[in-house]
Amino acid sequence: MAAVISAAGLARTFRTKHGPVAAVRGIDLTVTEGEILGLLGPNGAGKTTTLRMLTTLLTPTGGTAAIAGHDLASDPVGVREASGYVAQSGGVDAQITVREELVTQGRMYRLTKPQAVERAEELADGLGLSGLLGRKTGTLSGGQRRRLDIAMALTHRPRVLFLDEPTTGLDPGSRADLWSLVRRLRDEHGTTVFLTTHYLDEADALCDRLVVVDRGVVAAEGTPSALKLRHGGSADASLQDAFLAISARQTPKDAQHAAP
Repeated sequence: MAAVISAAGLARTFRTKHGPVAAVRGIDLTVTEGEILGLLGPNGAGKTTTLRMLTTLLTPTGGTAAIAGHDLASDPVGVREASGYVAQSGGVDAQITVREELVTQGRMYRLTKPQAVERAEELADGLGLSGLLGRKTGTLSGGQRRRLDIAMALTHRPRVLFLDEPTTGLDPGSRADLWSLVRRLRDEHGTTVFLTTHYLDEADALCDRLVVVDRGVVAAEGTPSALKLRHGGSADASLQDAFLAISARQTPKDAQHAAP
């Protein structure tokens, strides 16, 4: 399968009044077409910084990356055209209706008004929002808002969908619905999905492959089953067992050695 996301030595150092802070020290990863990849790691590991670099929201201070053949540094417009991004907090206007929000998003992607209306109806039908088009977004439940966030990110039919902790704060039923939606996007449309999550049960159930980062470098990667066997000690181990073992083995000295 062709690589849709690739990164080599991707790094980001922030300048602060106390000196430089290396949030990401050198990430190497590859995501193939139609894959659901989960990026795991403890708080401060560099997950969101990595995702924000891959979506052109932060400029890397080192390394290279490409999304759907578009270089992050030399073709950021191409990266944005190939990508959809859903941030942790979402970004809908609580005072307008679901239809208005979707149509506005379409117009921002330079669709004509009729095209934007048609795309809004199409997205609403596919993501279970048809009965909510006349509702103000501020009245939606958490799960409904997340579906709207994803619908907006899919307006321009991106090849890659980036999700930053998409189910945080959702009830179990809404989480399960969102998992089903992500699988359907992959299975029916071939969408490549790159997500960060703190929920290990979510990563285990949803992702084809996992990359675990700690202190700004890749500490381990593989399928959930492979990581459980390799780092948890047996096929019956939990992903939590494997995750804790991986994090414990990645010491500050290891991270420094692994940095470019």
